[in-house]
Amino acid sequence: MEKENLTSVSEFLLLGFSDWLEQQALLFALFLCLYLTGLFGNILILLVIGADHGLHTPMYFFLANLSFVDLCLASATVPKMLLNIQTQTQSISYPGCLAQMYFCMMFANMDNFLLTVMAYDRYVAICHPLHYSTIMTPHLCASLVATPWVIAILNPLLHTLMMARLHFCSANVIHHFFCDINSLLPLSCSDTSLNQLMVLAVVGLIFVVPSVGILGSYSRIVSAVMKVPSARGKLKAFSTCGSHLALVVLFYGAITGVYMTPLSNHSTEKDSAASVIFMVVAPVLNPFIYSLRNNELKGALKKILGYHKIFSQ
Repeated sequence: MEKENLTSVSEFLLLGFSDWLEQQALLFALFLCLYLTGLFGNILILLVIGADHGLHTPMYFFLANLSFVDLCLASATVPKMLLNIQTQTQSISYPGCLAQMYFCMMFANMDNFLLTVMAYDRYVAICHPLHYSTIMTPHLCASLVATPWVIAILNPLLHTLMMARLHFCSANVIHHFFCDINSLLPLSCSDTSLNQLMVLAVVGLIFVVPSVGILGSYSRIVSAVMKVPSARGKLKAFSTCGSHLALVVLFYGAITGVYMTPLSNHSTEKDSAASVIFMVVAPVLNPFIYSLRNNELKGALKKILGYHKIFSQ
């Protein structure tokens, strides 16, 4: 009888940044520019790496995968957010909300794994340069990407299926710009204690283990670089590692603030700001951090653009 008296929710309302009424046009322009910049940058990286056979190496293989994931991660949230701002309608269907939650978690997980894999790749390149080609074989590189994809697909599927079993009564207002699991759980009129436990346990494991791997890789890298006699060589190595570590700190800091704290400690403003960092800002920064400072990638881009210029003439 209790289930029969429950009112089923067919849609949710994504309030997002609706409180900023006077800044709606500015927010639309800002997020549109960020999204298009990230979209263009990541697509350009994919095209350049695919077209230049000199870039068909493990490092650029991982970078191409990261660009693809960043492209998908931003596309899972930003277009819907822009549509809501433009049309002033915040509704999203119940199936659409679950689908958005699934894809956001999947691509965020994969982004996390790829950052870890790239840290390991740099560790092998710096600490074992003579054995790099024998260690980073095509089979190992494929495994380092395929295995995380399997985990990234199955992990959010578990959370989505558990979410689909919950009942949602009259509350359907999500104070966020996308369907985040921590925003959906408080709206349910069912017991969500198991869901919250799984978020802390599984998501914690998914992000803690790779973060330990990144710290381990970079501790070895720092130790190896400190033994380099050339100050210029040290500076070059630390410069490359510093860029990657800055993005890692940005990504993990935002993830920790959103998913690794109890629901009672969450706030709309904090969660939205943290989510914007790893959902929108990080995918835009990746092309610049990994590409604009990379001479090989810039050289390949200039060569491709030069060919097009000659062809057009």
